[in-house]
Amino acid sequence: MMLGVIFTAGSSLAGPLADQLEAAGAHDVVTVGHLGELADVADAADEPLLLCTDELVAHTAVLRHLATSPAGPTVALVLARSESLADLVREERGRLVQGEANAAFGGALRVGVRDLPALASAARAAVGAGIDALPAPLQRSGVTIFSHRVRLLVAARVRDRESRAAAEAAIAAVDSDEAELRLAVKEKDDFFATYFVSTWSPWLTRWAARLGLTPSGVTAISVAITGGAALLFWLGGRPALVLGAVLLYLGFVLDCVDGQLARYTRHFSAFGGWLDTMADRTKEYVVYAGLAAGAARADLADGWALGIAALTLQTVRHMTDTWYGALHDEAATRSTAASGRLGAMSNRVQADQGSVAYWLKRTVVFPIGERWALIALTVALFNQRIALVAVLVWAVLAAAYTLLLRTLRARGMRVPVLATVDATLYRDDGLPAHLLGRWAVPPLLAAIVGLAGAAAALWMAVAGVTGYAVLACVVVVLVAALGAGAAHDGALDWLVPAALRAVEFLFVIAVGVAYDVPPPVIFALLLALALRHYDVTARLEKRVGGPPLHRLGLGWDGRALVLAAGALAGAATVAFAMLAGYLLAVLIADSLATWTVRGWGREQPDRLVFNSSSRGGRT
Repeated sequence: MMLGVIFTAGSSLAGPLADQLEAAGAHDVVTVGHLGELADVADAADEPLLLCTDELVAHTAVLRHLATSPAGPTVALVLARSESLADLVREERGRLVQGEANAAFGGALRVGVRDLPALASAARAAVGAGIDALPAPLQRSGVTIFSHRVRLLVAARVRDRESRAAAEAAIAAVDSDEAELRLAVKEKDDFFATYFVSTWSPWLTRWAARLGLTPSGVTAISVAITGGAALLFWLGGRPALVLGAVLLYLGFVLDCVDGQLARYTRHFSAFGGWLDTMADRTKEYVVYAGLAAGAARADLADGWALGIAALTLQTVRHMTDTWYGALHDEAATRSTAASGRLGAMSNRVQADQGSVAYWLKRTVVFPIGERWALIALTVALFNQRIALVAVLVWAVLAAAYTLLLRTLRARGMRVPVLATVDATLYRDDGLPAHLLGRWAVPPLLAAIVGLAGAAAALWMAVAGVTGYAVLACVVVVLVAALGAGAAHDGALDWLVPAALRAVEFLFVIAVGVAYDVPPPVIFALLLALALRHYDVTARLEKRVGGPPLHRLGLGWDGRALVLAAGALAGAATVAFAMLAGYLLAVLIADSLATWTVRGWGREQPDRLVFNSSSRGGRT
C-alpha cells in the first residue's frame, strides 16, 4: 500500500496527477500546499509516500516505475540537467551523492516507511521553500536516496501552459507499452547479452507476460534447461555436446528474460532477487560439474581438477566483485569514488557507451554471458576439457586484471567498507576465530598468512607428501582467524572475505587430495560452501537480515577443524560427504525460515546497501 501526495506549486496548471498516482499504486491521494502540511502527513503515515509536484508532466509509467523501483526504500526522480531546472543534484552509481551537479531533481520522490521521520524533519526545516528543498536535508540526515532516471518515456517540469502543452504532445507521441518493453532490457549490459540475447529476448518477455508466467517461474525453467545442458555434457558425444551448447545458450536467454519480465511487469521482491542470484550460481557450478564428469567419462585428463579449480576461482572472484561493489557505493556517498587518475579514466570509458574501449572494459572481466558463450562454443567444437581450460585461462587473466586495478583504486579511495557492517558475519567466523581474534592482528595480513598456509598444504598434497604434514598446515591456516577481532578499517580490508574463501577452499582441496577423497565429493562440499557464502552476500544485496541459523554453519575455521578431525580418524570421505549434506540442510532451513516464517525476509535497516537496480543482475 502507498499514499500519494501532490505538492501544489501555487499554479493553476495541475493536470491529472491524482489519477496518475492512483494508477501508479497509490490507494489514496492527498494534496498539500506547503512543506509544513507535508511534515504532518509524513508524521501520520504508516506506509510509503509517493510525493509529486504538480509541475511534473510525465507518462503514468514513469510514476509507476518510481513507485515500484526495487533500488531502495527512498527513490528520487532524476531528469537530465537543464538550465530551466534550478535544483541540481549529483547522481552516481544509482543514488544521489554530494558533489558537483550532473542532473536535476524531477520533483517526485518515493519515501520508504523507515525514512518518513527524516522526511518530516526535513520538511519542517524547509518550511516556506518548495519540494526541491527536500533532497539535500534528507541526505544530510543519513537517508540514502536512490535515483530513477527517465529513459524512452517523457517527464518534464513545466511552469507555463506552453511548456505543458509541449510535454503532453511528447507524451502522446510515445508508444508507452513498446517503450516499457524496451526499458525492461538492462540499459548497460555486457557485450554478449546486448547483441546476442537482448536483440530478441523482449519478444519472449512479452510472451511470458501474456502467459502469466512469473519471473521466478522463468528462473525455474532456466534452471531446468541448464541442468539438461549439464547432463548432456556428462553424456558426451558430438550430438550431445552440440545440443548441450544450444540448451546452455537458451538457459542464459531465460536468465535474462526473468529480469526483463520483472521490470516489464513491475513484479519485484527480495525473494525473487535472492532466488535469481542463487539460481545463477547453482546453474554455473552444475555446468562445471557436468563438464568435469563428462571429461572423466571420456577419459580426458584432469576433468574434475579443472572443474574444482573453476568453481574455486569463480567463487573467490565473485566475493571480490561483491565487496568492491560495496566499496565503490560507499565511496560514492563520500565523493571519493572518482579519486585518482585511474578513477577518472574508468569514468570516461564508462561514459563513452558503445565505444571499443567501453566494450573491452566490460568484456575483459569475463561476465557470465561471456562465460556461457565461451563454454557453449568450445564444448560444441572441441570437448569438455577444452571448455574448462578455456574458462580457467580467461578467468585467471580477468582476476589478475581486476584485482590489480581495483587494489590501486581502493588505495586511493581509502574507504573502510567492512567497518560499516557486521564483519564477523561476512568473514563467516566460528568459535576458534572468536577465541583467536583476541590477538587483533591486522585482518588482511592474517588472511594472507593463512592463504599461504593453505597453498602450502595444497602443494604438499599434490606432491604426495604424507597427509599428516598437510594437516599440520591447519595451524598456519588458522592464523587467518587472528584478525577476527581487529577493526576492518584498512583501505584494502574489503579483500578479507574473498581471501578467507580462498583459504578455506584451498585447504578443503588439499585435505581431499591428501586423503584420496573422490573428486566428485570434494566438488560437492565446495559447492555447498559456495552456496552458503552466496546466500549471505545475496541477503546483503537485497537488504535482508543475515541467515537466522548462520552460527550452525560452524564458521570457516570450525569446518577446517572438522575436516582435519575426520581425516585423522581415517574417515575423510565420510567427513566431506556429511559436512556437505549438513551445510546444504542448514542452507535450506535458513531459506525456509527467511522466506516462509513471518517476520523474516523483511527489509533491514543496514547502513550498507548495494547498487542493485533490478532483479536479474548477473556477474
